[in-house]
Amino acid sequence: MILAGDIGGTKTILALYRMEKTKWKCCKKKDYASADFDSFGALLNGFLQTEDDLQMQSVCIGVAGPIVNGDCVTTNLPWELKRQEIAVQTGAKSVQLLNDLEATAWGVLRLPKDSFVELNPKAQSGTGNLAVLAAGTGLGEALIVWSDKEHHVVATEGGHTDFAPRNEMEIGLLRFLMDLHPEHVSYERVVCGQGLVNIYQYLKSIDYAEVNEEVESQMNSEDPAAVISKKGSEAKNGLCVKALEMFCELYGAEAGNLALKCLPKAGVVLAGGIAAKNLPSMQKGDFMRGFLSKGRYREVLKSVPVKVCLNPEAGLIGALAVAKGNLT
Repeated sequence: MILAGDIGGTKTILALYRMEKTKWKCCKKKDYASADFDSFGALLNGFLQTEDDLQMQSVCIGVAGPIVNGDCVTTNLPWELKRQEIAVQTGAKSVQLLNDLEATAWGVLRLPKDSFVELNPKAQSGTGNLAVLAAGTGLGEALIVWSDKEHHVVATEGGHTDFAPRNEMEIGLLRFLMDLHPEHVSYERVVCGQGLVNIYQYLKSIDYAEVNEEVESQMNSEDPAAVISKKGSEAKNGLCVKALEMFCELYGAEAGNLALKCLPKAGVVLAGGIAAKNLPSMQKGDFMRGFLSKGRYREVLKSVPVKVCLNPEAGLIGALAVAKGNLT
């Protein structure tokens, strides 16, 4: 039996797979709200407690955080995951933790073409590197390097690089965020769910548009990023519209930065929940404007495919693939 998982700051997915004839079949899968648990061990115990005769062979889990010496302290959760503890809890001989974007990258490589929507339709995909970004609770980034024979996935913490504003409005946003985070303002502070909220609050602070009290009330009782996305896409609130436009353009700018660092002839893939859930807004042009705004290198980036991944379980698929590979 195989246990695969995908741990994010908001949601954790765990799944068990059993060999049936010649194929691995999912026999149990469950989603959890990550914040409901004090530790991953407690969550895992709840998932496994009704299972008898597990005979676990391999475990692979993608985790939102850096993997150090095989273990992980999560970035947006108060969890510490240790391979040895998971091995004891599951009885598995093989346990591997991956950075969540590393797992997502392996999953992206295994998805069919209809799992993606192209944002740069004039580009032609070639053989070469891929860049993967995923904005959700945080901002994850990974590289898929092509060696003329096979793909190699490189985990990064690129979402935590310095936020680089490109115009007066964005310089104002940086100043606003420096008051909140004086030690360091990263791209994750603007390109993630909370990042969208940060942009909205900045625009509100400079009186960019009239504040709607009904929207403010909704933001207090619901997920504020979801409210801003909905109102922005419906063009019913000036602050939300501008916040969503800025978010998409900044997402594009950082995707372009990553593309310049690895020249991905095979393309850039946007995974994570935000891009897929806001696909019409991503297709409007703000994202690609940010992506292409690289001066002399605009023409280079015009040829790079940019795709939104529609499958929300790419990370789980990648973790399963690695877990299967560890059996041989």
